[in-house]
Amino acid sequence: MLVVLHPHRERARAAAVRVCRALVAEGVVPVLTADHHAAVLAAGGAGGEAEAVLPAEVRIVPAPEPGTRSEPAPGQHPAAADGCELIIVLGGDGTILRAAEVYHRAQVPIMGVNLGHVGFLAESESDDIDEAVRRAVAREYDIESRLTLDITVRLGSELVHRAWALNEATVEKGPGSQMIELSTGVDDRPVSTYGCDGVIMATPTGSTAYAFSAGGPIVWPDVEALLMVPISAHALFAEPLVVSRDSVIAVEYLPRPAKDSAVLWCDGRQELELPVGAHIEACRSATPLLLARLRHGPFTDRLVKKFQLPVAGWRGPAAEAR
Repeated sequence: MLVVLHPHRERARAAAVRVCRALVAEGVVPVLTADHHAAVLAAGGAGGEAEAVLPAEVRIVPAPEPGTRSEPAPGQHPAAADGCELIIVLGGDGTILRAAEVYHRAQVPIMGVNLGHVGFLAESESDDIDEAVRRAVAREYDIESRLTLDITVRLGSELVHRAWALNEATVEKGPGSQMIELSTGVDDRPVSTYGCDGVIMATPTGSTAYAFSAGGPIVWPDVEALLMVPISAHALFAEPLVVSRDSVIAVEYLPRPAKDSAVLWCDGRQELELPVGAHIEACRSATPLLLARLRHGPFTDRLVKKFQLPVAGWRGPAAEAR
C-alpha cells in the first residue's frame, strides 16, 4: 500500500510512522516515495526505529525528468502506485487533491485520513487511524467512483495546455488585476459575457469546495453533472449553471483596455498564466477518481457533520430513530 503524506507537517509525519508500523505488523509492505520516506525516517528517530517501520522492500522512486508542465514534484512519481492495492493519504483535502492529481491514472483507490480541518474527501479521522488501517488490510471498504475533469487551453488552433482536476478548474484574475472580461459557453454555444473575478468549472465533488464559497449549489456526489459558477460577476445574468455530465463547458478570456491578467488554477494549483484570447474547455474525464469508503451513511449526514449545520427542530424519521 502506498502511503502519502504532507512531508513538512509534524502531525502528518507522526501519523505516517503509525500507519507504516501498523501495516508492517499486518504483513503489508508500505510504499513511500523518496521525500516521504525521508520524512518518515526522520519522524521515527535516529536509533534504527524508522528502519524497522520501513523495511528494505520500500520502493524509492526517483524524481521525474524536468521539462514538462504540471510534472509531479520530486519524489512524487506516478509509478510509485504501480502494483499497490490502496493509497492511504494522511492530511487534509489539499494533500488528498495532490495525491489524486499525481496517482489517478493508476486507478488505485485512495483512502484519506483527515489531519486537516473540514476534510470532505477524507474517509477517516486521525483518531481512527488504527481502525482504518485494519479495515484497509482486511479489504473492508467499498470503491466509489468520482467524476473528474479534463481541461484544455487553446489559442486559436494551437493546443497550449492540458490539465486534470477532481474539484474544479478556475479562470480568475491575476495579481494586481481589478477585473477580467470572460465569455462563457456550453456545448459550443455562447451563454453570457461579463466582467468578473473569475469563473469556476467544477464537479459535484468540487461543489463543496471553491464553488460553494462562490455561491454555487451543492450537488450530491452520485449526481453526474458539471457546474459553472461565476465569481463576483457584474451582470444581470450571472447565475451558477448545472449541465449534463456529457456537456463541454468553456470560458474565453477576452481583451480589455486595462492591463489585466488571467490565470488558470486546477484544484488549488496554478497551471499557467493565460494569454488573451485563450479558450478554456472542461469536460468529463475518461479517468475517474476511485475513493475507498469505510462508511455507508448518506452524503446528507456528511454534509451536516463537516459544515456543522444546525438541524435542531427536524421532525422527520431520522429524528424519531434517535
